[in-house]
Amino acid sequence: MKLNDAAVTYARGLLRRGEFTDDDRDDWSEHAPSTDQENDFIEKNGITEYAKWHLGEDTDMGEDTKGRYHFPYGDFQQLHRCAVISGESRAGQYKHEAIEKALKELLNAIDRKAADDE
Repeated sequence: MKLNDAAVTYARGLLRRGEFTDDDRDDWSEHAPSTDQENDFIEKNGITEYAKWHLGEDTDMGEDTKGRYHFPYGDFQQLHRCAVISGESRAGQYKHEAIEKALKELLNAIDRKAADDE
């Protein structure tokens, strides 16, 4: 599992533009896109756009498969704090240090931006 640098850049852009949700840790189960929503997104936008929404990339899987992309951080519209928290915990559990670090940096940036916006 490697860090998807294009996804990190895309997530930072969303944050800069204010396209994020300062939601709670446990909200991801409700906010995460369903399988049907994921498939619709891929059908309309392609796998490359889908990949931008995932910080982890399993290089053992084919580039044109959903199974290659892990650690989603949003719902194809906004960066979600709850997704970042969920992903950071999982990345730490499975010892994906680069992904965990990127998620921790995103979480800190979200929290700073949310505080500034208050």
